Amino acid sequence: MNFKKTILITGGAGYIGSHTIIELLKTTEFRIISIDNFSNSSIKTYDRIEKISGKKITNYTIDICDKINLEKLFEAEKNIVGIIHFAAFKSVPESVSNPFKYYHNNISSLLNILECCLKFNIPNFIFSSSCSVYGNISNLPVKEDTILGKAESPYAYTKQVGEEIIKDYTIAFPKLKTILLRYFNPVGAHSSGLIGELPIHKANNLVPIITQTAIGKIQQMTVFGSDYPTRDGTCIRDYIHVTDIANAHIKALMVLINGSNKSNYSIFNLGTGNGISVLEAIGAFEKISGQKLNYFIGDKRPGDVIAIYSDTEKSRVELGWEPQYNLEDMMETAWKWELEQLNFDKD
Repeated sequence: MNFKKTILITGGAGYIGSHTIIELLKTTEFRIISIDNFSNSSIKTYDRIEKISGKKITNYTIDICDKINLEKLFEAEKNIVGIIHFAAFKSVPESVSNPFKYYHNNISSLLNILECCLKFNIPNFIFSSSCSVYGNISNLPVKEDTILGKAESPYAYTKQVGEEIIKDYTIAFPKLKTILLRYFNPVGAHSSGLIGELPIHKANNLVPIITQTAIGKIQQMTVFGSDYPTRDGTCIRDYIHVTDIANAHIKALMVLINGSNKSNYSIFNLGTGNGISVLEAIGAFEKISGQKLNYFIGDKRPGDVIAIYSDTEKSRVELGWEPQYNLEDMMETAWKWELEQLNFDKD
């Protein structure tokens, strides 16, 4: 039996989960295990993690909405000291067209994992939230104490509800310590180019759409709207490198494990503090890749927020976290990852 302290990553084969595992494996203090049922990820991700880190990962292929099998995992794994909960559906357009799928999966899975925290005495819980909880607000940059606006999509609403659920659990059960990380727009890939964002279904996020268009997987990309009240008429987002996001999760987890948290329920923004428009992101990609993108201006997309970017002061002061990658790094690693996928059929 392995008596090493264990960290559980839900959604470990996913985009941010896999990068967080890679960064966690650089430490020797913990054993890392994963839950992923591959509903929007690939089992081959673990092979790539092993290639980068030289270490194998134990994954439990479980649907977290299945509480019976979830509890069997916790009965088998006796030394879990912390959970980082990534597993959730995350497509804004899909949540608009199929809200039940998002309400059922994202809320039920959270309730089940929190119940297991209580039943199996796991005190440290990190929740993957989103800047989408802020909605359309005029006061930018947003701070953690900014009053939340109306959720613009069912996906965003599941994150708002999830945050309230965790808050109520933390109040009712003071032994549970939680940190909620509201990240803005994770992009880019691991510096090796061996792992990155790999949508199993149709890509919905901007940077994978850009790289897939550049390489020919998508014939022509759509810029959704050009008459927003922004500097070039396109939506503005705060893009942040996925490895920076991964390292923020580790810093947050260590704050809880070391007992240096100021509160048992804390919220932090994860962004760069810089708003980048869709057209500016396209321009940055064209610059680093030398590729001219084939795109056209289309209609606005339901559920899209006009502009949002972060105030990062609280994360810097209380987590000791600051982003290390710039926009060109994000685009360069994303393009390197897209090119690497040409080798998949040869594996």
